[in-house]
Amino acid sequence: MSRIGFLFPGQGAQHVGMGRDIVENYPAARDLFERAAGVLGYDLAKLCFDGPSEELDSTVISQPAIFVTSLACLEKLRADSPDVVLSCEMTAGLSLGEYTALVFAGALSFEDGLKIVQQRGQAMQDAADATPSGMASILLLSLEQVQEIRDQASSEGLITIANYLCPGNLVVSGENAAVEKAVELAEAAGGRAVPLAVAGAFHTKLMEPADQRLEEALAAAELKAPEIPVISNVDAQAHSDADELKQVLVRQVISPVRWEDSIRGMLDAGIDEFYEIGPGRVLTGLMKRIHRKTPCTVVNDSK
Repeated sequence: MSRIGFLFPGQGAQHVGMGRDIVENYPAARDLFERAAGVLGYDLAKLCFDGPSEELDSTVISQPAIFVTSLACLEKLRADSPDVVLSCEMTAGLSLGEYTALVFAGALSFEDGLKIVQQRGQAMQDAADATPSGMASILLLSLEQVQEIRDQASSEGLITIANYLCPGNLVVSGENAAVEKAVELAEAAGGRAVPLAVAGAFHTKLMEPADQRLEEALAAAELKAPEIPVISNVDAQAHSDADELKQVLVRQVISPVRWEDSIRGMLDAGIDEFYEIGPGRVLTGLMKRIHRKTPCTVVNDSK
């Protein structure tokens, strides 16, 4: 019998139209969007279903949008395959998705999770506005090559490796001039570099004003020990103590995302079947690069 793990996507997975079909066909998913409107003070469903994309793509909107849509996709899976949901033994989420994973694991209520995600998105947007900065995916190069590129590009400003996603896919993050230099160096080294459509240098020290505000938001929330292990982006470990969880979530905003290590840790723990739950299918693509033979089923509007 398979041992199941759930994965939840992060920022960048959003697209106009996401969640519409699920809300039309699953009452529990529709209820989540109705509750979300009460928490957020605006019609999140309308923005997800109809856009405009410029507004949906903003950090302050996209983070609550992905969080709620992912949990709506979970309700679809719960209705169609309840045994799969009951069988899940471990979960993880990419950056923002870690909050979705914590709600699924019973550590946070939906409302508290959404309030934190809303404040997290606003704090990260404000921190990004304070310093012109960005991120870029570096593809087809080794970790050692990307480390060398980071070191050379640091002459132009602050830059770090922010996401360790899978072999041949690392993300650098920092001040604009340094990221632009890294893109140039990566292409000269035979790799591909893709600037990301994000507001700023997430998972770097430039987000420090956001981590302080996030700490305040988390202090006001009731956080419990998860019912199943939730793997942290910061250290690829599961944390059961509520106060420790809050500390790790604060660190997550300024720390690199260790996604490959997280997945390998889940595999080492015996998880041999995954479900990516939420908009997009980025995490399934990463899984193929980390461990091609492990199945990962996408649960979203199209499946």
